[in-house]
Amino acid sequence: MNSFIKSKTPYYQSKDFNQVKKGIYLVGFGFDGTACFRKGTKLGPDAIREASDGIESYSPYLDKELEEVEFYDCGNLPVGETENQEHNWQVGTKAFFDNFNQSHLKDGAKVLTIGGEHSISYAPISLYLETFEDLVLIHLDAHADLRDGYEGYHYSHASVIRRAMDHFGEKHKLIQYGIRSGTKEEYKWMKENSTLKTSRNDFLDSIKSLDSKRPIYLTLDLDYFDPSFLPGTGTPEAGGEDFHSFISLIKILQEKNLVGADVVELSPPLDSSGNSDVFATKVVREILLTL
Repeated sequence: MNSFIKSKTPYYQSKDFNQVKKGIYLVGFGFDGTACFRKGTKLGPDAIREASDGIESYSPYLDKELEEVEFYDCGNLPVGETENQEHNWQVGTKAFFDNFNQSHLKDGAKVLTIGGEHSISYAPISLYLETFEDLVLIHLDAHADLRDGYEGYHYSHASVIRRAMDHFGEKHKLIQYGIRSGTKEEYKWMKENSTLKTSRNDFLDSIKSLDSKRPIYLTLDLDYFDPSFLPGTGTPEAGGEDFHSFISLIKILQEKNLVGADVVELSPPLDSSGNSDVFATKVVREILLTL
């Protein structure tokens, strides 16, 4: 059984990103400097690559084969290694913007970013919002991530959706599901802006109702899943979803225009069994096939 990431894709280091053309690009952003509970997500990208050694490249859920898909593993973005975590985050974020831009996305490139904590999603989300004026942002998470900064970090993992809203235009749309933890103010905002779906059926119906040509970006914090299925994440919350609910979404997105995604918050050290790594890798496989 071969790695569906390492063995079946051309491998590009960051110096070759300027050759981006139509295709799917996987890039790691291993940063966890603002993680406020349990760290370890900086090891997530390489753990997913390693776990892919034991995962088939064929998805029985979608009846699709990754060997027939053109995608490229671009390796990991450089991240600063100083005691200043804001600086370290900025190094990685700048590297993302140096290597991907609006012309790439308009020409048909699709980027799947794997983290890393949720703050790393700011770079791809903001780029996609600036590129597509009618983008739908699907946010799957246990947490609202709508704080205006947290513990001194303006671009905290707990603020990523608030920072994404800084780039929202009148035609952009936010759909949130799986949220089961947040402040009273965050819940008030979600209710007032009708972004939060509180039942699986309502959530899936809202995705089904989207125009098939409208661009969609998916940001997936793995604590969206119940910790009984995926304990290897820094801020687990009881009451989450299972893998099959995710597949229900993926099957709908097959008929839509998914243009980019990120998968974040896998913390390999927190699950010594390695099962969380495998779970996350299957999620990545399904998203790659859907892209």
